[in-house]
Amino acid sequence: MNQRTPSCRLKMGNSYAGQLKSTRFEEVLHSSIEASLRSNSLVPRPVFSQLYLEAEQQLSALEGSSRIDNEEEEEEGEGGLEPSCPPNPYQTHLPPEGCCTVDGFCQAGKDLRLVSISNEPIDVPAGFLLVGAKAPGLPDHLLVCAVDKRFLPDDSGHNALLGFSGNCVGCGKKGFCYFTEFSNHINLKLTTQPKKQKHLKYYLVRNAQGALTKGPLICWKGSEFRGRPTTAGLCSSSLFPPLDISGPLAAFSGDPTPGTSPSIPTGAQPAGPASGHPPLTIATSPAVFNGKDSPKHQQLVKNKLLAVTRPSALGILSNSGPPKKRHKGWSPESPSATEGGYPQGGRSRAKYENAVMSCVPQASLAGPASVTFPVVASGEPVSVPDNLLKICKAKPVIFKGHGNFPYLCGNLNDVVVSPLLHTCYQSSQSLSRLHEQYGAPTPQPISEEMQLLLTVYYLVQLAADQVPLMEDLEQIFLRSWRESYLMEIRQYQQAAPQPFPPTPSAVAPVSSAQLPWLAGLAASSCNDSVHVIECAYSLAEGLSEMFRLLIEGKLAKTNYVVIICACRNSAIDSCIAVTGKHQARILSESLLSPAEYQKEVTYELVTGRVDSLGAFFSTLCPEGDIDILLDKFHQESQGHISSSLTAASVTKSASLDVGGAPACTSYSLEPPHIRPFQLAVAQKLLSHVCSIADSSTQNLDLGSFEKVDFLICIPPSEVTYQQMLFHVWHSGVLLELGLEKECVSKQQVEQHVLKLDANAQTKFKSFLQNSFQNPHTLFILIHDHAHWDLVSSAVHNLCSQSGPSAGWVDRLLNCREVKEAPNIVTLHVTSFPYALQTQHTLISPYNEIHWPASHSDGMDLYPESKKYFGLSEFIESTLSGHSLPLLRYDSSFEAMVTALGKRFPHLHSAVIRTFVLVQHYAAAMMAVSGLSQMKSYTSVETLEITQNLLNAPKQCPCGHGLMVLLRVPCSPLAALAYERLAHVRARLALEQHFEIILGNPSSGLTVGKHFVKQLKQMWQNIEDAEWRPQTYLELEGLPCILIFSGMDPHGESLPRSLRYCDLRLINSSCLVRTALEQELGLAAYFVSSEGSPEKGPRSEGVESDAEKLSGTDNEDEELVTEGCPSEKRSPVKRERSCSHDSASSGLSSKASGSALGDETSAQPGGPWQGERAWSPQPCGPSEEGRAPGDKQRLRASQGPPSGVSRHSPGPAPQPDSGLKTSQRDVQVQTTSSSQLSFLGSSSSSAAPAASTPAPQAPRCSMAKACRQPPVVFLPKLVYDMVTATDSGGLPKATSLLPSHSVMWASSFRPPLSKTMTSTEQSLYYRQWTVPRPSHMDYGSRAEGRVDGFHPRRLLLSGPPQIGKTGAYLQFLSILSRMLVRLTEVDVYDEEEINIIRPGDSCSAGCCGHCVMLHTRSTELLQIHDLQEEPDWRYLQLGDPWPDLELFKKLPFDYIIHDPKYEDASLICSHHQSVKVEDRGAPRRPEDLYVRRHTARMRLSKYAAYNTYHHCEQCRQYLGFHPCYQLYESTLHAFAFSYSMLGEEVQLHFIIPKSKEHHFVFSQTGGQLESMRLPLVTDKSQEYIKSPTFTPTTGRHEHGLFNLYHAMDGASHLHVLVVKEYEMPVYKKYWPNHIMLVLPSVFNSAGVGAAHFLIKELSYHNLELERTRQEELGIKPQDIWPFIVISDDSCVMWNVVDVDGGGERSREFSWSERNVSLKYIMQHIEAAPNITHYALIGMRKWSSKTGSREVHEPFSRCHVHDFIILNVDLTQNVQYNQNRFLCDDVDFNLRVHSAGLLLCRFNRFSVMKKQIVVGGHRSFHITSKAPDCPAAVAPAQYVCAPDSKHALLAAPAQLLLEKFLQQHSRRFFPLSLQNRGHPVLSVDCYLNLGPQISVCYVSSRPHSLNISCSDFRFSGLLLYLCDSFVGASFLKKFHFLKGATLCVICQDRNSLRQTVVRLELEDQWQFRLRDEFQTANAKEDRPLFFLTGRHI
Repeated sequence: MNQRTPSCRLKMGNSYAGQLKSTRFEEVLHSSIEASLRSNSLVPRPVFSQLYLEAEQQLSALEGSSRIDNEEEEEEGEGGLEPSCPPNPYQTHLPPEGCCTVDGFCQAGKDLRLVSISNEPIDVPAGFLLVGAKAPGLPDHLLVCAVDKRFLPDDSGHNALLGFSGNCVGCGKKGFCYFTEFSNHINLKLTTQPKKQKHLKYYLVRNAQGALTKGPLICWKGSEFRGRPTTAGLCSSSLFPPLDISGPLAAFSGDPTPGTSPSIPTGAQPAGPASGHPPLTIATSPAVFNGKDSPKHQQLVKNKLLAVTRPSALGILSNSGPPKKRHKGWSPESPSATEGGYPQGGRSRAKYENAVMSCVPQASLAGPASVTFPVVASGEPVSVPDNLLKICKAKPVIFKGHGNFPYLCGNLNDVVVSPLLHTCYQSSQSLSRLHEQYGAPTPQPISEEMQLLLTVYYLVQLAADQVPLMEDLEQIFLRSWRESYLMEIRQYQQAAPQPFPPTPSAVAPVSSAQLPWLAGLAASSCNDSVHVIECAYSLAEGLSEMFRLLIEGKLAKTNYVVIICACRNSAIDSCIAVTGKHQARILSESLLSPAEYQKEVTYELVTGRVDSLGAFFSTLCPEGDIDILLDKFHQESQGHISSSLTAASVTKSASLDVGGAPACTSYSLEPPHIRPFQLAVAQKLLSHVCSIADSSTQNLDLGSFEKVDFLICIPPSEVTYQQMLFHVWHSGVLLELGLEKECVSKQQVEQHVLKLDANAQTKFKSFLQNSFQNPHTLFILIHDHAHWDLVSSAVHNLCSQSGPSAGWVDRLLNCREVKEAPNIVTLHVTSFPYALQTQHTLISPYNEIHWPASHSDGMDLYPESKKYFGLSEFIESTLSGHSLPLLRYDSSFEAMVTALGKRFPHLHSAVIRTFVLVQHYAAAMMAVSGLSQMKSYTSVETLEITQNLLNAPKQCPCGHGLMVLLRVPCSPLAALAYERLAHVRARLALEQHFEIILGNPSSGLTVGKHFVKQLKQMWQNIEDAEWRPQTYLELEGLPCILIFSGMDPHGESLPRSLRYCDLRLINSSCLVRTALEQELGLAAYFVSSEGSPEKGPRSEGVESDAEKLSGTDNEDEELVTEGCPSEKRSPVKRERSCSHDSASSGLSSKASGSALGDETSAQPGGPWQGERAWSPQPCGPSEEGRAPGDKQRLRASQGPPSGVSRHSPGPAPQPDSGLKTSQRDVQVQTTSSSQLSFLGSSSSSAAPAASTPAPQAPRCSMAKACRQPPVVFLPKLVYDMVTATDSGGLPKATSLLPSHSVMWASSFRPPLSKTMTSTEQSLYYRQWTVPRPSHMDYGSRAEGRVDGFHPRRLLLSGPPQIGKTGAYLQFLSILSRMLVRLTEVDVYDEEEINIIRPGDSCSAGCCGHCVMLHTRSTELLQIHDLQEEPDWRYLQLGDPWPDLELFKKLPFDYIIHDPKYEDASLICSHHQSVKVEDRGAPRRPEDLYVRRHTARMRLSKYAAYNTYHHCEQCRQYLGFHPCYQLYESTLHAFAFSYSMLGEEVQLHFIIPKSKEHHFVFSQTGGQLESMRLPLVTDKSQEYIKSPTFTPTTGRHEHGLFNLYHAMDGASHLHVLVVKEYEMPVYKKYWPNHIMLVLPSVFNSAGVGAAHFLIKELSYHNLELERTRQEELGIKPQDIWPFIVISDDSCVMWNVVDVDGGGERSREFSWSERNVSLKYIMQHIEAAPNITHYALIGMRKWSSKTGSREVHEPFSRCHVHDFIILNVDLTQNVQYNQNRFLCDDVDFNLRVHSAGLLLCRFNRFSVMKKQIVVGGHRSFHITSKAPDCPAAVAPAQYVCAPDSKHALLAAPAQLLLEKFLQQHSRRFFPLSLQNRGHPVLSVDCYLNLGPQISVCYVSSRPHSLNISCSDFRFSGLLLYLCDSFVGASFLKKFHFLKGATLCVICQDRNSLRQTVVRLELEDQWQFRLRDEFQTANAKEDRPLFFLTGRHI
């Protein structure tokens, strides 16, 4: 049998061509091998094992494998010739006579070109695929072939049968069994051996139109590895782990091939057959740099290189003839593999197995464990000595370096071989494509000699306890290469210009002959830590020498052995062996995957190998076995309780049972609430969703959704599942979303939480079906803990090692249905997003949301009362200046582990560490219980933990205790630790003192009855008899040891009572960034800001973004007030957030944040077991998020609920007009004070300790512990990794590989920078990491292309335990509210002010001749002598339009009724003599918009919309017009002269192509001439005649500019008037709107300037149109003279329908309905005599409108907000271009004084939306001085001239108006509250504040003014008065003695001239100190004013 084996193997490798032998033996053999190759497991089939593996020795197996590999090399080889041997041409057979030989046609003459037959039907047999073949004669064409898919590889490049089977799709000929024959038939005309791998390039697929097109590349990589059955046989040994991993830098069966010399790039060889292949640039996988991995780029690289390496299994074989067919056997000339692989006259290298990376997942840091398959080797085998492990006390780890590596045989179990270092070398020699763009010489890679020398230097400088890291070595290579490259660049730049770059020098800085000497010299200074062995012939002798020295004990002090062989033609072979016991153990164990780690530990436990360790521990105690000592102690304690600890506990327990539970005054549970950062993140999530909806790709149509549903996917952990159920239940989100009514049960909540296990598929299918059946519901698919289970479902199907839960995320969340569903948005939530930030990620970088850093610039926007304590803070505590670091390691524990590791080298270190730690805890418990002699057998740290655990309950009357977290990743070891500690606790009679809990992800919690009773009765007041704790959070205050098992935490949150986090047992596989941060994240806490540990220097960790968080328009005003404010708490309070999650509150009213943030403090008091339904509404703010037990506890501690609880404050009620009275009534409040005062009250949110008389030292030890985060104990290795910093100052842990499932794209990557934000860090990983083949994103080739990202996929990342769950639950709530808000809007709902109501009683005793003016602030103004004249009222109730003659008789109502002018000065008229009783105190300007009342209104179909509205009807309106390209518009200048401005005004129009028909352009040049105007006589109902102008600023997103629905689709002309600097952003958001761009001089102007230019432009355009149309025979007066000036917040319009009993009857009924703006405009435009009215307006809507307001259909009064202006009649009346405030009131008075008519249609009303951004609020008054505060008081807006007053950055006019509004009493003291003596204001109306009234008069000739003969004015205001104001004009008016004067001018010179011209000094007294100016700099042109007193 042994003699037949080689020949059998030869046949085995060559019989796949279809010529199998007929014997049963070979049939069975073939089937067995094929099944083995197809299997994902490397355990071979039984027949294969019996026939071969059991009958042969390993060496002969390796030789056989070499033959197979060599045969494959000939089979697959295209570069297998030695360099000196020229390639032989391929001898093709002549085609038969008469056959077609045309390229692109088969021999039957049928066209095979893809371009020709792409649309023809092709018959493809079952099991065949269409592929495209490349023909050399037709480089631009593909030939269509049908190939059996069994002979094609899968997506990972595997499992392709050897051989070929194909059909011709042209002539239909079938049954081609040889690719050579097939290539001849289709006329490929090859000059080389036909190979399917070389010529079958692409799969062919059919597109949506059914045409055949080129599809993805056929992945031939890795096919060589597939053919090694012997490898599988070897892997069945217990030494070799299964092939389910690949290291971070790859695991290869062959050595990579570097260049022939240091001067030739890697992979370059002299020209040969391999030159036709693209280069392999990176060892692990083809690197992708900036998307350059294209065929064109590969061709470019290929042409630059002479030749490239390609995969092979063994050495290059010389063969002078062409390769033979498989079934013909080997060529006689080919040398045997066992004779050496070196051809004569040249050198050879083993080549890359470049596709081994395609095989299955790996999860270890350092790569594959041990020898995953036989390493490519040559030369004599090296025998590994027996008993090597026993002698050396550790398995040496041998890292292959350069060149060939010899065979190893013998005792292979005692040695570990890894290709990591070789891969690192090869990766460092691969030239980065980033440098190809430079014109400098091609940069040389680091030579092999320099690589090895740098490695020696690195090993020499390592400390004795340090472990080498590949990342460190890569950075060393990068720095070295960069220095040499920069030197070359400098030399190139200094050289003279040449036609071609000079050839790089081939001289290496270090020669191979010098290398051993230099390496030895470097190692001579390290005290034998590094030993260098120089070989004369091959590495085999060096390895043999090393093994000899190890056996002889001569390397006892040596940690690293460097073996160098430099004998082969100036090339080197090398390897490095790690022989140090500490380093070798850590490295060998780090090569294990998690599954292998568990398997090995389980094997050691099951086989009893740990018994020797247990026996050793039993001998430690001086009194004998420790169990004997425990039994003795137990017997002594039986029958009596001698321990004072036990006695105290029993006494306390008895007293508790009799007297009830005492109250702990120093520690209590805190109520949950939403924190500001959580609300901010929720808003940002909403903003990103809106951004997706707003994008032009139309991937999400928010307007089509009516409600929100969700599903939360979590890892398969029972604790996490129960925890998430509670969060969702507690948040009230189901009620908020309307998914459940009135109450919520556990079954209802379970429908929205999915545990990703084998049972998940059914519920997920139901979710998909629900999403399909409800297209108008937006489904949010939340993937929490998203860094877990990233295994590809395809790999999971092949790999049995993945575990039962692996691959479900990919299978469910990445399925086609989820990706294509338009109503599913996927949100990935994780604390460690690195594995989702690769080159192939599906998540756009623009869809990432990062948690804001607390130390960022924006933290002031979201003040937190708690300080988050995470990894950077723990590291910070280890720095100098901290008394006790919170991050520690146990030196005595580490020393004992090291000693035992040497004593028991065959045991895994995890087993040793677990046994030692359990022993320490057992000894510590014994020592604390009274056996003081045991203190010597534990560490100080463990003794401290145990003492505090046992003593803490004694210090609290309630027995509150601490939690100790003992992290044991390996489940069998966790079970062992639990059993041992429970046994020790029982023998010490401590069962009643603390609990020991085994936490396993696969099972729930088990807590003893005694402790459950304590939890229910003493601490949480839970009455449910069936209640049991189901989450770790419910263990709050329970003294316990939680043994937390599982390889990775699954999102479980821990309570605030966690005091110690013992991570001493985490294994070395956590040395990747995700795993390390995940373990340390268990200890993350929120601590009180006042009680946080002392601060030291901030850690230089990578910071998060200081990004601005903003909401969107439809929720902005609500979201600002909906979140609960941060509450002030006492220093003893600490808050812990859950599982990077947070729960949410349950108050479902619109005013409360529905998702509360601190889930940890809310204890689930058994909502499930009793199936107790819960409805959040009845809960008050102190109870809203609590379970029933919590509420009872609150009631017990609070007493009667008569006041606000000071113990457990809840979210304060927020100012939201949407709150109904019934909702307010359920909230517990002590007073009826306003909500603002409630919010501002600190006492309402006081901490529980505030109720105690004085803060004293708390008795409860847990309350003390809650002042700071837990203490964390780490292994020394991990501690050093965490606390060390790299060269850039970053923690070294950040430079680790980010995740097991990814790998670095290149060694040539820059290090992370400490200044990187989270966004920049994401971009870094997206550029420099690629997923492994096992990663679910591996098949996604996004490569940075935007179209590769999934449009509806988001990623939320933030530190662990910070509250992400609460944030996304809050996001669901506000998203739901936003969808509702998309159909609702807040409109101002305010009653008109200053209303005249006849019949109100007067307290002045004026005999009924006065009426009362009712103001909005409940004050009363008495207006005397007001006659009720019949002709004052317009009594024609049914008139649709005003009668002109009757309307002229109406007096003008000077009084302002618009409620927004409540704080404006009252205007007096000749009809009124006013006395005031009380008008209230002036209101602060910032209160104006907070206190203005609003009402929630549902949008009608005639509403105006902002930019967030999208619907099919208005697509063309917004720019999606089929005739025009999107955003296509032109810029036109339009100039006109205006004398008042003193120069020509030049405006710019931006006119979209679709709107050009509204304008007139010149026929020559296309210059804009005018805007078309209709005729007065036009009666068409299809369009609106009046152009609409909307001035706007700061509201590009929120302004209501979409008038399509408001106009009911009618044609209209709408112009946005914007400032120049805002033009780009408005054009971006409104590309299809006409824009009028104001000149740049008006960038800082107010609304008055916009109104002024609109009016003047419109009049100028009217003149142009009259001139133009007059030429057409149209009279000038027939041109339509009206324009509309509308605010950007007008949202809806209404009409009142009146049903009167008669024309003059006062009894009538009326109703109000919503109508379109088209209806209103056409009604007004159809009014008779319309051109006789100067201004037309309408009433502002109010729900309080009564019959009086609508009784009179028309009024002659002020009009605001939406006006129709006659630019013809108002030609000589201008807006004041300098005004910011009240410019419409000022203009109304000017129009009336000019004798023109103002008409308000009272039956029409406009609704104004509340928009809290933009408008005049965009003007901020700040100081120019950098050190001054941002806010400046209004009193500082003016100053004395030439003073040193701080100058302000604001327009002078704005400063003046703001100052007069707030401080005019300084200028007019007699006018204060003096309505009978108002201030005389000439030609202007300025707001002097609500306590000063004014009388407006015009100086213009023939103007209408009130009669002032009866008035004696208390002041005179002259504002920029012109020549119409003269001395004689002023002398008509009478003033009180002491009345004051204020003269305002542009400069001081004008001020003096005005005083002289108006002869003011005759009646007014002036002083120099009474001169003022606005606080502007001279360049800002301040205003000057002078005050004086009347003589």
